[in-house]
Amino acid sequence: MLLDDRKRAGKRRKGEANQPGLVLPLPQPVTTIQRRLIDTAGLLSDERQEVTFQHSILCQTSLPYRDPGEAVRRWSRRQGDAVLEIEAGRAIHPELGDFVDVPLPFGPKARLILMHLNAEAVRTQSARVDVGESLTAFVKRIGIDPKGRNIRVIREQVTSLSAALIRLGYVQGPRARQLDSKIVDGFELWLPKDSRQRVLWPSYVELNSRYFESLQHHAVPLDERAIGALSHSAMALDVYAWLAQRLHRIPKPHNQFIAWALLHQQFGPEYARIRKFREVFLTALRQVHTVYPAAKLDVTDEGLTLHTSPPPVAKTGIVVKLPR
Repeated sequence: MLLDDRKRAGKRRKGEANQPGLVLPLPQPVTTIQRRLIDTAGLLSDERQEVTFQHSILCQTSLPYRDPGEAVRRWSRRQGDAVLEIEAGRAIHPELGDFVDVPLPFGPKARLILMHLNAEAVRTQSARVDVGESLTAFVKRIGIDPKGRNIRVIREQVTSLSAALIRLGYVQGPRARQLDSKIVDGFELWLPKDSRQRVLWPSYVELNSRYFESLQHHAVPLDERAIGALSHSAMALDVYAWLAQRLHRIPKPHNQFIAWALLHQQFGPEYARIRKFREVFLTALRQVHTVYPAAKLDVTDEGLTLHTSPPPVAKTGIVVKLPR
């Protein structure tokens, strides 16, 4: 339980217990998201886990939460000494026979797709990933209906991820290092026959060789059930992945304190006021804690204190789903 929740649970107005006829507020109806989180939490005791993966770098820095607009071709995010910049790419249009601008990847679906590509690459030990039926099956497993607007957004985000260029820079005193790369080196495009849905859609993607090699050593396992429960929120997915790669690396009996200013820089610089960011972040954090109850952390007015915790997926418990 988070520290601020414990404090609130222990508070009681003076004389409240002795007031006869005290009118308590009516319980609020459980939302679809809350029900999904509660149901997922009830399944966590099952030792068999279907696992997906995120690269450790993208557990510390992240993609845009929302659509930054077609005019925005570059987007950056800083975490400590690391700076991530994503540049929107261009792709050949099969019907036009020319290159067209592809927007930046963003939102929860871009993250879910990337996790799926990582998992398929780890499972098959191949940089070439079939995006077709395997992606549809994954989307169904995590509770997203692969129809209508959902499938259109998924198609768009696959193409955006495939075309984007990623720059990662590290600043260490007077020295700086930079790596320019793509997650995807090549991809095949085709268009749906329905003329009303002319969306670029890769049928396969070829992961960049350097990214694929790095993924073999730096893939952070995540519980697919938790990912599905958090699939409504890009921030919640980022917080879950961040805690999954960080908490188990804190040496006992030590802990790590992170001030709100640093959390704001990492997870929410688009929020002009830290107070508003805290409100949104704590909502995401509570949702994450529901599906990662082993995470030990305290919330104070100054920031978060992280304690050594087991990862959400134990190394001995990793089960990779094989194709039928």
